[in-house]
Amino acid sequence: MGKKKAFKPKPPPPCSRMYMSLHENVAVALSKYSITTQFHNNDSGEGSTRSHPTFIFGRFTCDSKACPGGVWLSGKIATLIRQYPNDGYNAVVYSQRCQKCEKLGRLQIDKDSYVDRVSYRIKKWNGVEMERPIYKEKTTKPHKSWLCEGCKRGVCKQSSS
Repeated sequence: MGKKKAFKPKPPPPCSRMYMSLHENVAVALSKYSITTQFHNNDSGEGSTRSHPTFIFGRFTCDSKACPGGVWLSGKIATLIRQYPNDGYNAVVYSQRCQKCEKLGRLQIDKDSYVDRVSYRIKKWNGVEMERPIYKEKTTKPHKSWLCEGCKRGVCKQSSS
């Protein structure tokens, strides 16, 4: 008989995260405008020259076995886009907590909304003339600032502070 594997619980989801894996998609969206950029992998505002809060869309899952919270969609996932010298940028996406148990949810972002919002902001910062996009209204529940990590950090545009 083989040895039983020791149970290792999943690490809790992070309060915020950067998606370096989507940099290539952002770079492709910017290449049409001859804009080159590089991902700044340090999650710090130190040294940034500009920042802009926005929202992306996504789906959260509550990992707590004891919680009936399950899954929720959000059209207001707080995201902070920063610009750095030498064509650098990053985008920090903030998590949300489950309404039932208040544990952090595990996020699956809508990649298209992330790429659209990040590339739009970089184009604006690089002087590209364009009309502000009209985003289709997502039918999600109202934003709850006490469950939003972006609100807690003063980054979210919905924050009452």
